[in-house]
Amino acid sequence: MLLQITIGTAVIFLTIVVQCLFISSISSALTYYGSHLAKPPFFMKQVIAMIAIVLWLIVGISISAWGWAGTFLYLDAFDTLEPALYFSVVTFTTLGYGDITVGPQWRILTSFAAVNGLIIFGLNTAFLVEFSSRLRAAQEATAASLKNTLS
Repeated sequence: MLLQITIGTAVIFLTIVVQCLFISSISSALTYYGSHLAKPPFFMKQVIAMIAIVLWLIVGISISAWGWAGTFLYLDAFDTLEPALYFSVVTFTTLGYGDITVGPQWRILTSFAAVNGLIIFGLNTAFLVEFSSRLRAAQEATAASLKNTLS
């Protein structure tokens, strides 16, 4: 049991580092391009930025799922990559179909994968909400400034 907790904690730590690196890199890009996104036309820029951000965050999520699959393969919980990756994604997203399971010696570890998914998806959701609200505020400020200039 202690081994599962240790491994689970280590993998959660690594996946959070990966996702924070992805979020930090997109934050840097948004800081660089933020003034451009706050200028008209707003709609298309917002749509393109949101699509790019979501796709970028999904790459980070995918790396995390692959990390869990690699962990399960390393521990011989699965014999081949496909079921390990499938199980990782299903567990990480907390779908938990139950069509593929691990042996009893790794059950506690799988709960860490599910908790990890909740943390990562929550982190990404918080980032997307913050991005949307900041972009909307910047666009509204720009629109108000343009309106005052034209008046």
